[in-house]
Amino acid sequence: MPITLAIDCMGGDHGPSVTLPAAFQFLREDAQARVVLVGLPAVFDDAFRRAAAEFGDRIVVQEASEVVEMDEAPAVAMRVKKDSSMRVAINLVKSGEAAAAVSAGNTGALMAISRFVLKTLPGIDRPAIATIIPSMKGQTYMLDLGANVDCSAEHLLQFAIMGSLLLEAVEHKASPTVGLLNIGEEDIKGNEVVKKAAELLRASDLNFYGNVEGDDIFKGTTDVVVCDGFVGNVALKSSEGVARMITNFLSQEFKRNLLTKLLALIAMPVLKRFKKRFDPGRFNGAALLGLRGVVVKSHGSANQTAYVWALRRAAEAARNQLVERISARMSGYTAASLESTQEGSAA
Repeated sequence: MPITLAIDCMGGDHGPSVTLPAAFQFLREDAQARVVLVGLPAVFDDAFRRAAAEFGDRIVVQEASEVVEMDEAPAVAMRVKKDSSMRVAINLVKSGEAAAAVSAGNTGALMAISRFVLKTLPGIDRPAIATIIPSMKGQTYMLDLGANVDCSAEHLLQFAIMGSLLLEAVEHKASPTVGLLNIGEEDIKGNEVVKKAAELLRASDLNFYGNVEGDDIFKGTTDVVVCDGFVGNVALKSSEGVARMITNFLSQEFKRNLLTKLLALIAMPVLKRFKKRFDPGRFNGAALLGLRGVVVKSHGSANQTAYVWALRRAAEAARNQLVERISARMSGYTAASLESTQEGSAA
């Protein structure tokens, strides 16, 4: 299915040096894809145009006059920089000229601008950030990862619905299992918000597994793990830190002396496979769920390979009508909730 992605070429730590070659690689892999590259005019020089010539009308350039800096306040980015590459890319999704937008820029600004421009879907109070985390069974989808620090039980239910539909859309897995992150598996554990959320999830039509603990994320106990943004962000950053620590410790031990260096050479094939399984680039691309359009956030430090993964995820979400799926499910959910409320009032 033909798909058009709007790419914020200026976003991230590396900007056009990563986003442009990643866009070229993505187009070579996906013959049905088209991209709109959004950036400052100087980016699209003669060298770029020569490189882009092989793709013909599959590449369109959209110039922007401003850039959202990585440390810029979201309010400033949204209210002042109305012609930023990030804002223009999201506007293309709103106008229907692109099916999805991808940016490695400032997360807070991307969420604020996306919510302001695209708005949330009916039945969704707050958008959530969802990403993939490696597990012993493959991978686990987790949300929210920082967009919403304080959440109600109803918000957690909405996150669970969106996370389940995301996995159904991009992994084509029917009825994925959903776990609620808690400090214990027992129903009596957790704060009042989590306990109430568990009740709502049990009463829903989701494939709710029950409460899960932090280690279940990496065991792959459930396909989807739901939590508020404060807990999710801490869990994500902690796991990234542990992965870096393990890699660093292994490197130190193998470099300790001549014997360990020789052992490292023997173990090199295993080490390469180990590194590949832990490579965060393979899991790059966090979806901003609950918006009236597909927006994918790439890690700011992503290299070309990692950024291509974000582009793939955006294309997959758009092709499988993720927004439409969430909208339909939430429409049915809100209608059922209203009917239940009316029945309760009549009784």
